[in-house]
Amino acid sequence: MNILILGSGGREHALAWKMAASPLADKLYCAPGNAGITRDAECVALDVADHKAVIAFCQQAKIDLVVVGPEVPLCAGIVDDLEKAGIKAFGPSKWAARLEGSKGFTKDLCKANKIPTAAYERFKGAGAAKDYVRQHGAPIVVKADGLAAGKGVVVAETIAEAEAAIDMMFDGGLGQPAWEIVIEDCLVGEEASFFALCDGESAIQLASAQDHKRVGDGDKGPNTGGMGAYSPAPIMTPEMNQRVMDEIILPTVRAMKAMGAPYKGVLFAGLMITKDGPQLIEYNVRFGDPETQVLMLRLMSDLVPALLAARDGQLKNFDLRWYPDAALTVVMAAKGYPGAYQKRTLIEGLDEAAQVDGVEIFHAGTIAKIGDARIYANGGRVLNICARGKNVGEAQRRAYAAIDKIKWPEGFCRRDIGWQAIAREK
Repeated sequence: MNILILGSGGREHALAWKMAASPLADKLYCAPGNAGITRDAECVALDVADHKAVIAFCQQAKIDLVVVGPEVPLCAGIVDDLEKAGIKAFGPSKWAARLEGSKGFTKDLCKANKIPTAAYERFKGAGAAKDYVRQHGAPIVVKADGLAAGKGVVVAETIAEAEAAIDMMFDGGLGQPAWEIVIEDCLVGEEASFFALCDGESAIQLASAQDHKRVGDGDKGPNTGGMGAYSPAPIMTPEMNQRVMDEIILPTVRAMKAMGAPYKGVLFAGLMITKDGPQLIEYNVRFGDPETQVLMLRLMSDLVPALLAARDGQLKNFDLRWYPDAALTVVMAAKGYPGAYQKRTLIEGLDEAAQVDGVEIFHAGTIAKIGDARIYANGGRVLNICARGKNVGEAQRRAYAAIDKIKWPEGFCRRDIGWQAIAREK
């Protein structure tokens, strides 16, 4: 098979690394890719937003399967356009991608189908939203309805913070004015990430993970796209996993089918595990980043047949095998992230770091100059230093041993990824 992956981050590098090992993958492409992905796939300079250009490349390169990484092209309907052109694509339709593209849509679906989630209301104006906040008090959660690159959620500790978030979202602080916001109760518990493959009719559980969204050690500072993750999530016991499938994932799949928008692809549920059980915080309609990096390290089975089975509606009798090991990834970012940062800084020592036992390095924001084999930073989150181990503690030690061999004065990372799991292990 000829396979094309769309995207350029650490998630796409992890997918490329895993799919390159499949005997089904004759030729692997990635558009636009990054400097690390070139080791596993041929990178193609395509604008993922230009659906006609993507289709033309697929026809020219005889692509048998397209795997879409990021949420923006999914919500823009790239899977619909590829399928109309006779090209198999892994991912949800534009209609089904509303599970991530509209928080209000997802909350209404949960309410109608008794899927456990926080109580909420939807607002199209700041006045009514602020009245609601004053009546309910804080802490309270304010969410912009559409896609916001992980920045559209504010957990407000005070009424003043909530009102400021409402103004920010309606005034265009996320790039463009929000047309609607969702305000919901603040859930109390432990967060976890849960992944399932869906084929429109049924779903199978993948693995669980926990990530670190805050930029600083001790989970301090502003939110980011993710500074690290580990798998499995200790709080996700076999019983809790089954509850998530029975109470959240499968009712969602049934509801989407009933409304004529069958969900095919990976469903990433952000959960809060409360004293009453799992509650849905939000859905993402694609593999997570950096969670995919640890999932791919733990996946024993071939990924490609699983993606095909999801697209073809054949998951009912499908099964996947996982290594019992834990996996952990530490994100190395450019100093200043998630604010302003410098680009085109030299990174050295990657080959030495990759020699550490159990370590795999996935690139995100990297670039290589023509005629220059060296690697340069070209983004905020730049590298994913990943490791497997018999437990999270061993995986963490290996990842940081590798990081200590990397020479990148303009970069930084958190030094406590996995602390919750390691505290449990002790």
